[in-house]
Amino acid sequence: MIQIDKVLYTGKVRTTGGRDGEAHSDDGRLSLKLSPPESKGAGTNPEQLFAAGWSACYIGALGRAASKLNVALPSAPSVDAEVDLAMAGDAFLLQARLRVHIPGVDGEVARALVEAAHGICPYSKATRGNIHVDTVLV
Repeated sequence: MIQIDKVLYTGKVRTTGGRDGEAHSDDGRLSLKLSPPESKGAGTNPEQLFAAGWSACYIGALGRAASKLNVALPSAPSVDAEVDLAMAGDAFLLQARLRVHIPGVDGEVARALVEAAHGICPYSKATRGNIHVDTVLV
């Protein structure tokens, strides 16, 4: 495990009630209701939140990768993240798909950016070897 030298930011959220509860950040910027996947509840679910966080982070990693590779990244890259809540026997698991769009960038260069970003993004690092992840350039 890599030893952290410097903490850049700590997100602090208190959740009550689990999948049927609420989540609130300590700074008041996040306040939302939670509902189980595919329920009629008014809230979002942990899988959607994870997909949103991962895709946002991944776009940042694309920018970092483009800078390292001296590539001009277009202003509109996007990532469609899908996070599955799944089962294997009695065990709950996650798996994910990241569909990366980098319009206006040559295919070979875009593939290099996707590969580099997957090595930079902390969410990708955290899941590597722990869950099945498909990263696809579209």
